[in-house]
Amino acid sequence: MEDEESLVTEAWVDYSTHSKSQFLDDLEKRLKMFMLRCVKVCRTLPKEYEAQHFAHQLIRSSSSAAANFRAVRRGRSQKEFFAKLSVTLEELDESLFWLETIVFTEIVPERRLKELIDEGYQVLKILSKSRKTVSD
Repeated sequence: MEDEESLVTEAWVDYSTHSKSQFLDDLEKRLKMFMLRCVKVCRTLPKEYEAQHFAHQLIRSSSSAAANFRAVRRGRSQKEFFAKLSVTLEELDESLFWLETIVFTEIVPERRLKELIDEGYQVLKILSKSRKTVSD
């Protein structure tokens, strides 16, 4: 069985040499990996009601963020692109809320989720900047 600590670690990515297509591919992959890592965390949570409630919400929001980013890439117009990117941001932010709630309620120690939360905030910042660029 995998060590629980390894379920939430991910390497940092340097985008300085990436093309736009590679950049978007990597963001899509990062969102999918974020979702997968959230699912793995949820699988380790206790069976108490509140832990399972948070787990369901986290799986729903993290999978929605990944799915909506996929839709962003297939946007037919600037407005559609902006709208789907906004939904992606909202769902990713909600995922971070649930991860922080799991820590705040002491279901999982912060040290176990710190890198996953950091990854979520990194992607959130990248997507926020992309949305701002589109709206300018």
